Amino acid sequence: MAHAQNSTETSAWLLQAKDFLHEARRLKPGPKRNELRETAQVLREIAKLEAAASSARKRDRRRAS
Repeated sequence: MAHAQNSTETSAWLLQAKDFLHEARRLKPGPKRNELRETAQVLREIAKLEAAASSARKRDRRRAS
């Protein structure tokens, strides 16, 4: 499966998700850790949707040219 983003451009959503996961790993298991992990999962999903939308916009621009 092709990635919608270049390896040199990382979504702000993915960077934020990484920060949340890093913080979650520092905590002992419990509700706060679970909440951070769930938030990171949502941010990764947003990044995926954003990448798909960006890819679709680029594809549409190429067709319009």
